[in-house]
Amino acid sequence: MTEAILECQQLSRVYQDGAHQLRVLDGISFTIRKGEMLAVVGSSGSGKSTLLHCLGGLDQPTSGQVLFEGKPIQRWSANHLADWRNRELGFIYQFHHLLPEFTALENVAMPLLIAGMSAKDARIKAQGLLERVGLQDRGTHRPSELSGGERQRVAIARALANSPSVVMADEPTGNLDDVTAKQVFSLMQELNREFATAFVIVTHDRTLAAQLPRTLELHHGQLLPATAEAPL
Repeated sequence: MTEAILECQQLSRVYQDGAHQLRVLDGISFTIRKGEMLAVVGSSGSGKSTLLHCLGGLDQPTSGQVLFEGKPIQRWSANHLADWRNRELGFIYQFHHLLPEFTALENVAMPLLIAGMSAKDARIKAQGLLERVGLQDRGTHRPSELSGGERQRVAIARALANSPSVVMADEPTGNLDDVTAKQVFSLMQELNREFATAFVIVTHDRTLAAQLPRTLELHHGQLLPATAEAPL
């Protein structure tokens, strides 16, 4: 069996809304393995984004735990978590979240600089990543000068900057037209094969999810029985 990278065990997240409790996640357990592509599908409000936030240490679960290479991330300090996210995780969002005042090249280089790489080396690596996603001639353009598909390609290059173990993509094609969405999805598949980086793709698009080797389905914060996973 392929090595486990990230795992959640009985993960629950409850928010307090006045006198009422809102249970967004309820006892979620599954494993992400090295180099796999996994889809998490569900309707709006099913808990998909909250699940990604807990997996990435951006939100704390109310109960249960997240393990990275067998180590519970909830025990880490805020600084350790931030460093881990920068080095081991990549994030892609529906609306790309690029820094508008920086060029495409500078956006891709940012995680490398944060990790301590020299400006010269970060620039070289960022240029190589832009070339890999087909944007070698767009490095000096700011996000406002790029199309939606180009901005998302920059976001993918940025997510891969530090050669992460896992890339978490939250509706990465949700803001794109059908043709561009297919191109971006195909690019993620190519990069998964090329770099052996695991991808967790959260989406409401069942057609997209059906193209991935494994799909988990969330419904009102719970995994549907059909997606229950056998133990390692």
